Amino acid sequence: MFKAIFSIIIWPIWSIVFLFGTIIYSIAIIIFPAYKLHRLAQIIARTCMLFGAQWFKVEGLKPDANKGPYLYLINHQSLFDAFMIVGGIPHYFTGVGAVEQFSYPVWGYLVKKYGVIPLVRQELGSAITSLERLENVINNGTSAMIAPEGTRSSDGKLGNFKKGPFHVAKNTGITIIPVGLKGAYQAKNKKDWRIKPGILTTVFGKPITQAEYENMSIEVLSNKVKNEIKKMINQNDI
Repeated sequence: MFKAIFSIIIWPIWSIVFLFGTIIYSIAIIIFPAYKLHRLAQIIARTCMLFGAQWFKVEGLKPDANKGPYLYLINHQSLFDAFMIVGGIPHYFTGVGAVEQFSYPVWGYLVKKYGVIPLVRQELGSAITSLERLENVINNGTSAMIAPEGTRSSDGKLGNFKKGPFHVAKNTGITIIPVGLKGAYQAKNKKDWRIKPGILTTVFGKPITQAEYENMSIEVLSNKVKNEIKKMINQNDI
C-alpha cells in the first residue's frame, strides 16, 4: 500500500522535473552539438533520479575520456538505466536503442537529438545496418554504449547476450568497459508501475583491451563480459 501511495505522489513530481529538463536540453541542443552538452545531460539525469526518490552513486574507476573511445556494455533492468549510464559516464557517448523509443513523446525527441541510433530488433538486416552505423561512429572517435541483452530483464537476472555488440568490438578494436547497474530493477521494473525509493549504483569494471580479446572467439568474449557484470551486480550464483 505504501509503495502505491508513494508512487502516486512521486510520478507527477518526477514527470514535471523530467519535462523541465527536456525543455532545457531541447533549447541547448539548438545552439550546441550533443557532444558539448554531456555535462548538462548528466545534471538532468542525476536530478531525475533524485526526484525519482533514488540516491545515485558511482563505483569503480571512471575511464579517462582522453584515452577512448570505449564500448560500454551494460545490464538492462529498468527505465532508470539510461539515467544511470548518462549520470555515470564522464564524457559524451552514443549507442543503439530500440526503434520503438523514437516514437515516444518527449523521450523519442531526446534520444534522437542525443545521437542514439535506432535499431529494429526483430529484423536482422536492419540490426546489422544499425551496428555498422555505430562502428562508423566509433571509428570516428566517439564512445558507445550497448545493452547486450537487447531488452530489459523481466526478473532482474542477467539474461542471454546477443552477439552483435561483440562483433562491433572485434570490427573496431575498441576497448570494452563492462558496466554493472545495481538497484534499478528494485526501483522500477517493467512489470510494475510503482517506484520504490532506493540507491542506484553504476559500477565500472576493468577495461578489456583489444590486445586481451583479439584472439578470443565471440562466445568466449561474451562470456567474459557477462561474468564481469555478474560480479559487479552480485549475481555470481545465478
